[in-house]
Amino acid sequence: MDINQLKQTVSALLNPTKGILAADESSKTIQKRFDKIGLTSTPQTNLAYRSMLFTTPGVEQFLSGVILYDETIRQEIEGVSVPKYLENKGIIPGIKVDKGVVDFANFPAEKITEGLDGLRGRLEEYAQMGAKFAKWRAVITIGEEIPTQTCLEANAEVLARYAAITQNAGLVPIIEPEVIRGGSHTLEKCAQVTAQTLKAVFERINVHKVALEGLLLKTNMATAGEDNPKQATADEVAKATVDALLESVPKELPGVVFLSGGQSADMATDNLQAINNIGGPWQLSFSFARALQGEALEIWARSARGARRAGKEKNVPAAQKAFLEVTKKVSLARQGKLS
Repeated sequence: MDINQLKQTVSALLNPTKGILAADESSKTIQKRFDKIGLTSTPQTNLAYRSMLFTTPGVEQFLSGVILYDETIRQEIEGVSVPKYLENKGIIPGIKVDKGVVDFANFPAEKITEGLDGLRGRLEEYAQMGAKFAKWRAVITIGEEIPTQTCLEANAEVLARYAAITQNAGLVPIIEPEVIRGGSHTLEKCAQVTAQTLKAVFERINVHKVALEGLLLKTNMATAGEDNPKQATADEVAKATVDALLESVPKELPGVVFLSGGQSADMATDNLQAINNIGGPWQLSFSFARALQGEALEIWARSARGARRAGKEKNVPAAQKAFLEVTKKVSLARQGKLS
């Protein structure tokens, strides 16, 4: 493990004017998104869509990295590999390496993430392809009598093992324990569970001797459940989120990149701005997926609605314009400069 190289990658990903695009939707997930706009997911359609995002002129001003899916990292744009294309634009390529969530045996409604088997070999292959960082997601659900401590500890152990293996393979691990918004829970409950989750994670991170300076945390903001009629203001979300992080995240960690987690683009952006207005001992950035892509996807596919094929080339400039504008807006929020 070259800790200096890991630190350099972390520093570049945490560029104070940029953030990370999560474009690592699995085949199943991207089909769900395409279903809403009348498109069929194929490797070619997926690449056409993601190429529209990656080739957006000027987007490198606001993106430090992109998280890729296994399918995408093996494809090409303009005759070069996707990782090389991104690197040529000054954007760091990363890769999702978990194998998805499954039911947690004996614990109804709770999940555990699979993928540790064979991880070392996959990481070595991805590094040869040009990946500089990796991501692993765990899912934590709030409900009646859940999450259980057993579920939190099991997912924390898996995240820590993944992080240790990833650092030893020469890539920066992003750990993503996500407390999902589904449900009617309160802001206070989400903040409590988020702190509880992160405490468990960093306890195991410490036990597995993961180098904090070569690690990033991707996590949720503390928000009320999406079914709760009482949604918090951006300032309330920011205070609850930062307080939860101060309670559970080591100050030595270089940075936190927030996921949008089903929030609208405006909600996630306003909350990110408010979080950065408070600040903390870490860089507070973003790693959004739908919040960055949603409008661009709609525009790109507009003429193909019902035709079950990729968006027409004539839609690409308008889609890219929308993508660039929202990415710039989120970048300003990351700096606390959004007017």
